[in-house]
Amino acid sequence: MKIALLEDDLAYAETITEWLQEAGFETDHFATGLDFLRKFPHTQYDLCIFDWALPDMEGPDVMVSVKLKSTKLPPIIFFTGRSEEEDIVRVIESGADDYLVKPASRALLMARINALLRRASVKPNVDFIFEYGNLKIDTKQRIVSLENEEIKLTDKEFDLALYFLKNEGTLLSRIHLMNVVWGASADIETRKVDVHVSHLRSKLKFTPENGWKLTSIYQQGYRLERIA
Repeated sequence: MKIALLEDDLAYAETITEWLQEAGFETDHFATGLDFLRKFPHTQYDLCIFDWALPDMEGPDVMVSVKLKSTKLPPIIFFTGRSEEEDIVRVIESGADDYLVKPASRALLMARINALLRRASVKPNVDFIFEYGNLKIDTKQRIVSLENEEIKLTDKEFDLALYFLKNEGTLLSRIHLMNVVWGASADIETRKVDVHVSHLRSKLKFTPENGWKLTSIYQQGYRLERIA
């Protein structure tokens, strides 16, 4: 079985990698979120271990970016350096399957990994088609239909549309959108986000007369809302 370890503390990562390899797991280590996202589409992992705080983006943003690009997400364990209740709640609400407070013991880490792999072996029924009013999205075939007519979107437009719809009513900053859709903020200009949002507004008719409002909020970002 193969595990991806996303951890920027190289000494700690070396220790964890050694534990995993001694337990029989093939392990790929990544020090940044962008490094992992570049490799993920080409490699199948049975489980991922993400540090929460990374030098280029937060672990949850990496997870969201992966979810947008794959219908099959491996179990994810988050490392967090904080043990306060509100921090643990944030880890769980981000979509993590489990968490460990650093530094984690070898025995506890292995127990959590084995438990998650056992749960993952039970294949759940997964829905790939989602409906949002007059919009239908097939995440497996990556097709968007508006009133039963297929709309041609680029890969980035599809990812951006799906993320907006899954976060309906939430204010999303341009930096956050760059992290989860493009993989890292350093690789593109914020203007590209504005251009893609403009294309979506036109292609998917995110306008009040069609029951949607895609609002640009000055110096903050965008919010997609459904209106009566």
